[in-house]
Amino acid sequence: MTRWGILATGHIAGRFAEDLRLVPGAELVAVGSRTAESAKLFAERHDVPRAYGSWAELAADPDVDVVYVATPHAAHHEAAMVCLSAGKAVLLEKPFTLDLATSTELIETARAAGVFLMEAMWMRTNPLILRMVELIADGAIGTVTSVQADFGVAGPFPPEHRMRARVLGGGALLDLGVYPVSLAHLLLGVPRHVRSWATISPEGVDENTGIVLGYDSGAVATLSCGIVGATPVVASVTGTAGRIDLPSLFFRPDSLTLHRAGAEPETIPADLTGGGYQYEAIEVQRCLAEGALESPLVPHSATLEVMALLDTIRGQIGVDYV
Repeated sequence: MTRWGILATGHIAGRFAEDLRLVPGAELVAVGSRTAESAKLFAERHDVPRAYGSWAELAADPDVDVVYVATPHAAHHEAAMVCLSAGKAVLLEKPFTLDLATSTELIETARAAGVFLMEAMWMRTNPLILRMVELIADGAIGTVTSVQADFGVAGPFPPEHRMRARVLGGGALLDLGVYPVSLAHLLLGVPRHVRSWATISPEGVDENTGIVLGYDSGAVATLSCGIVGATPVVASVTGTAGRIDLPSLFFRPDSLTLHRAGAEPETIPADLTGGGYQYEAIEVQRCLAEGALESPLVPHSATLEVMALLDTIRGQIGVDYV
């Protein structure tokens, strides 16, 4: 049995708690928050035995094997450090931190302590995303030449909302753009060229962002994210011999459509249960059972390379979080 703790009590924490019920060998034993009241309410809602009014108390619980950190972006580094310092394995919600420097510090801390750490980029553990990677590796669409993906939400968000708060890592890029960027990275790796453009809100965060990535292979990725309009949230991967389309929401699809050159389109469904968060929990438990310190599906190198890309994009569009 793997005993889980959840740090934070917001919407995503609740969805993870519900999906954890679907994971064989998982037991949710504790929740921690900045306030005892919030932790208690969450514990009552999700039948969690113990509720703590501080992160440190949760991290100190000897019956917790791994902590899922679900705070807003700006608190990821601090919260994860508390857990890692207590020797707890950590599943840290995306984006890992606000920048490459603090992400690197977390990974170095985990490695030095011999503690498991994984970014909760659930897309990379989704069964259909993994099936798509297999199809591409088997040559189903030839050599990948193009990746297109978007993630935009309508809003509007009031000025005080976290999505518009610069010090909280607000804006489209870290919250939404990390998915298209991560998809491109999963399929094409690190680009040679990065070109970005964005409109910036009065608060100093990106509202509507376009990204073009160019690769040594000749492939290109055209990506977008925004908080000013609801985009389709779909993706297409084109190759020299076909194409794979991912429907909305592309990062947790329930089917994919394979277009092979000269053949009828083939829709590949998946019988997915829950909200999709269980697959990252299953991967964490598999790694812990094997004594691994990182996941091959969401390796530290991928987390750092994507964060370096996000840093580069932020530099080009003129966004910082200080």
